[in-house]
Amino acid sequence: MTEICETALRDAHQSLFATRMRTSDIVAACPLLDRVGFASLEVWGGATFDSCLRFLAEDPWDRLRLIREAAPNTPIQMLLRGQNIVGYRNYADDVVEAFVELSARYLDVFRIFDALNDTRNMETAIRAVKRAGKHAQGAISYTTSPFHTIEQYVKDIKVLERLGCDSICIKDMSGIITPPAARDLIRAIKKATDLPLSLHSHCTAGIAPMAYQAAIDAGVDRVDCAISPIGGGTSQPHTESVAYAMAGTEHDAGLDLKALAEVTAFFKEIRRKYDGLIDPISERVDTRVLEYQIPGGMLSNMLSQLKEQRKLDRLEEVLDEVPRVRADFGYPPLVTPSSQIVGVQAIFNVLLGGRYKVVGTETKELVRGMYGRTPAPIDPEVRKKILKNLEPIDGRPADSIEPELPGLRAKYESTGLIKRPEDLITLAMNPAVGEAFLSGKTTAEKLPSSPR
Repeated sequence: MTEICETALRDAHQSLFATRMRTSDIVAACPLLDRVGFASLEVWGGATFDSCLRFLAEDPWDRLRLIREAAPNTPIQMLLRGQNIVGYRNYADDVVEAFVELSARYLDVFRIFDALNDTRNMETAIRAVKRAGKHAQGAISYTTSPFHTIEQYVKDIKVLERLGCDSICIKDMSGIITPPAARDLIRAIKKATDLPLSLHSHCTAGIAPMAYQAAIDAGVDRVDCAISPIGGGTSQPHTESVAYAMAGTEHDAGLDLKALAEVTAFFKEIRRKYDGLIDPISERVDTRVLEYQIPGGMLSNMLSQLKEQRKLDRLEEVLDEVPRVRADFGYPPLVTPSSQIVGVQAIFNVLLGGRYKVVGTETKELVRGMYGRTPAPIDPEVRKKILKNLEPIDGRPADSIEPELPGLRAKYESTGLIKRPEDLITLAMNPAVGEAFLSGKTTAEKLPSSPR
């Protein structure tokens, strides 16, 4: 059997709807999804936490609780950015531990990754998940470069196994893993460990369904799919297609296909509701991603920034600059937050009169080592130009961060904003956004009308 994880409630709508699906629609889908027989439902984490607060005026903790109540029979999981949690920087260990402890009340599986594949940034989260008695899945961010070899991936996975992970995931956020690469990597991992193995990919380049078939033939244990109305494009391969392709074979996922049809019908209506949010670019096959390795969310952000500055005509220059910046920065995988850092810096380099003439704070922190160890050394000249006299760090970044929760409690204890432990963590993730939400100052965005 090859199991299926359904991503409709997290990554699928993050990829196509810019994380704007309302909690009411998510909860309404849960009883239908709960009857299908999925191995798990990915429902939380990634950018959905921030979007709930910032754009929807909804509490992400309430969403998680309601999902758990509405889907009691299927394991539910989240995407946890290691020491970044669901934010865009490394947090202190006490914040990571408290976040996991609170969310473990409702979650079964934590998929834990680090944007740089620096396993030191995953240690605290893995320990916290295991302490909570939940399933820790260690994820490796897939990319290609002279430094990303099968041998290196296997080495990282063996570290995750030693840290106590219960399973492993290959996280191909850009949709660039080819069928031969998937086959060879799956076989190598299967030889190196007995841990169950998942493959997560996107259809951006149009090759993910073929890569899934190669992975299934090579013995992968689980694949991530998205129900067809919100699958494909920058989302995952279609659930129905993968399920029917495996039906009646040794890899049959064991899904209730009649119940699955009801899910498809439900999400056709959901698709109509959110159609105005979907950028047509996100639904097109774009094989340029195989060169630029830009995931859908990163491309959307870059397009938005260029549109705001009325510089959309410079897009091709920016796309060409991205691989150069990535090489200068030691070939980080392009996944949040490193994808945003590389993307913004590429825009700065093209629009502001020279390479690294202007650098963002996050760029400086990445080059300094505050996000972790890059896969390859950062170009020495670039490092010197960006850091000037600032000393880099080489240790685990969180070791340089003092505990954060005591200071946050002291800051907000007299404001009345903290009514439960979850509110403190909401403030920790992003004080400005959390404060606005907990103060009742956030209003929900209206859904745009469909342009079609």
